[in-house]
Amino acid sequence: MAERTDEQLLADYRSKGDRTAFRALIDRHHDDLLRFLRRLTGDHQMAEDVFQDAFLQVHLSAHTFDTSRTFRPWLFTIAANKARDQLRKKTRRNELELSAPVGGSDRPASFVDLMEIDLPGPDTATLDRERDAQVQQAINSLQLPLREILLLAYFQRLSYAQIADELEIPLGTVKSRLHSAVAAFARAWKTMQNNHPDGDKTP
Repeated sequence: MAERTDEQLLADYRSKGDRTAFRALIDRHHDDLLRFLRRLTGDHQMAEDVFQDAFLQVHLSAHTFDTSRTFRPWLFTIAANKARDQLRKKTRRNELELSAPVGGSDRPASFVDLMEIDLPGPDTATLDRERDAQVQQAINSLQLPLREILLLAYFQRLSYAQIADELEIPLGTVKSRLHSAVAAFARAWKTMQNNHPDGDKTP
């Protein structure tokens, strides 16, 4: 399976009903997609549910996939759409409310540094958990369209043109929305750092 591309695996699944090919796709994208969904939803259980919904949709829509395109952006776009639907249903969530500010540092980290996240485990260090919570608070402060494009850009590492194509929005909108998202994240992160009395002890 390792030598077959995502596109070949999906083609085998839809043409031959090869279940091992579909399982290989799930296993191959599990960690990255789950990290993306945890960041997007801010909720581990919701991320798990959306992950399952996304692959169910892949199963149902496999026959519509354009084999001249790349599977990964298609998968992440499906997952983002499913997550957006779930977040809109969760009316009790206030996306613009920040928890008590935490963090503070004289050594600012980049967005890419802060986006690193480990899947949950019982032995995760306390400082790592605190930092992860800070990043999630900053992300949660973004409006959903900004949060979505920021995370899609980070996890998919697509060009502006590719993002515009996948989200079906103008290129100019991608640039302005991504710029706004990065700026908003930076403001939220800086606020949390400046207001934490003890400072950020992470390296």
